[in-house]
Amino acid sequence: MFLRAAVILNPIKVPDLDEFRGKVADALTEHGFGEPLWLETTEDDAGSEMAKRAIDETVDLVVVAGGDGTVRVVCAELARSGIPVAVLPAGTGNLLARNLGISLDLDIALTELLAGNEQRIDSVQVEGDQLETDRFVVMAGLGLDAAIIADARDGLKKRVGWAAYVISALKNLNHPFVRVELTVDDRPPVRRRARTVVIGNVGTLQANIPLLPDARPDDGVIDVVVLAPRRISHWPRLALSLVIKSMQEGRHIERFTGRTIQVTAAATVRRQLDGDEISEGTTLSAKVDPSALLVRVP
Repeated sequence: MFLRAAVILNPIKVPDLDEFRGKVADALTEHGFGEPLWLETTEDDAGSEMAKRAIDETVDLVVVAGGDGTVRVVCAELARSGIPVAVLPAGTGNLLARNLGISLDLDIALTELLAGNEQRIDSVQVEGDQLETDRFVVMAGLGLDAAIIADARDGLKKRVGWAAYVISALKNLNHPFVRVELTVDDRPPVRRRARTVVIGNVGTLQANIPLLPDARPDDGVIDVVVLAPRRISHWPRLALSLVIKSMQEGRHIERFTGRTIQVTAAATVRRQLDGDEISEGTTLSAKVDPSALLVRVP
């Protein structure tokens, strides 16, 4: 009896749909799967109903290909389902794939994932004002990082790839400070003036920049970084400290780790979940759900 897979894909992120379908179908057949259940996301649904259908169909594997937003939505629905997820590279960021060691080459990724192993990783439950209870698997943040994501336009990303985020970052270096209160587990709150606060389930950005070098997707905790360069002239040293892990944290960069993290801003700011801008607000509350998601890894 054949195994059954559902393939959830964002058609906008796949350059050649026929070629993609052919490669995925052939690879699944080679590994004992029958004809897959093909499910495409829409402008109104980034993958939620598609993932629910895959669960209802009791498939043996969900293959997801799309931007980081599609991956987040699908993984949110599949948390605690017991159905493994295979993340194929598509879009610009591919942050979960990068952090799981998945090749960004489609052919290699298919071979390694379908012949690979299953691993349980954490999922992060998130709440906030003007935000329905949700989940993320990569990073959530408020302030500068959300502005960078919002200003990296789709057209530019198509032309230059992840370098679009670098261009957007340079445009936003003087993003205004916001006063934040950060509470980790049951520790006393700390107050800072920050450019951005990022909560991470994983730690590596594009170009292998270790924003949260100690973050692991399966360690049962979440990490948070507060970036607070006071002037544009402080950015070079901060950027260097992100690349060189051995450099000590200073007043412009602080990191914390816990199971629950709440960030409250004194003013309304931009926010993001896994690379998608969400509604502006003042709070993000995150709680780790250990080992909630089953993923395929090389």
